Amino acid sequence: MNASSRSAEKAHDSTWMDHAIRAGLVAYGVVHLLVGWLALQLALGEKEDQASNSGALHYLAEQPLGGVLVWLVAIGMFLLVLWRLLEFGFGFDDESDDAKRWRKRAGSLGKAVIYGAIGWSAVQTATGSGGGKGGTDSTTAKLMQLPGGQLIVGLVGLAIIGYGGSLVYRGWTEKFREHLDAQGQSGKDGSAYVKLGKAGYIAKGVAIAVVGGLFGYAAITHDPKKSGGLDQALQTVLEQPFGQVLLVVIALGIAAYGVFCFARAKHLSR
Repeated sequence: MNASSRSAEKAHDSTWMDHAIRAGLVAYGVVHLLVGWLALQLALGEKEDQASNSGALHYLAEQPLGGVLVWLVAIGMFLLVLWRLLEFGFGFDDESDDAKRWRKRAGSLGKAVIYGAIGWSAVQTATGSGGGKGGTDSTTAKLMQLPGGQLIVGLVGLAIIGYGGSLVYRGWTEKFREHLDAQGQSGKDGSAYVKLGKAGYIAKGVAIAVVGGLFGYAAITHDPKKSGGLDQALQTVLEQPFGQVLLVVIALGIAAYGVFCFARAKHLSR
């Protein structure tokens, strides 16, 4: 292992990285709390902004000192990107199964992409350069124009559904407990953290699975406008029988995930 690799691995295992992760998790929790709040407004017919990550950032920017807060969210997200990239390169060395180790590392890389997208959206919001109307449907349209584009969009949909399903699974089986240290899992506080995590993972997973379903429907109908992000997915939930009740439950669950992020920051285990 060369000197740069040793330095990167040392950084991954360092105490300052723990502090950086905690800061990032707090920022991630704030974003989810705001998404939950906007989704609740949507459910109650008082929508003011998109119930999505970008909508949450725009909502935050409109508050007192909002520009500073959005920049702090961006920094937090990029700290999480750094963590996940280091984890991709040097993490899970204690895993004896090579296939499982690389599967976990691939998951870390995927999470780095998600955090990076939120961070970049925060930078665009803070600098006022995120007002373009490209949207998910235009991205889907570009994919559709590629050779085998309809299949690609369908596979993207399946991948998103799979990710949503994995979150539901982690919530239902409480596998997320591994993210909390022993103190964070014990006593009344620990019981509350676990309940928040369970509700949060399941609700977030359901919302993301609906996003994947929209991509799949777009692939089947060959209509890019049928695809959509989180905001359109929540709108779709609202349009179903008992949609308002379902959306309130999902909104509260997404907010619960945000609070769980705070608990995870306090009782970090990695």
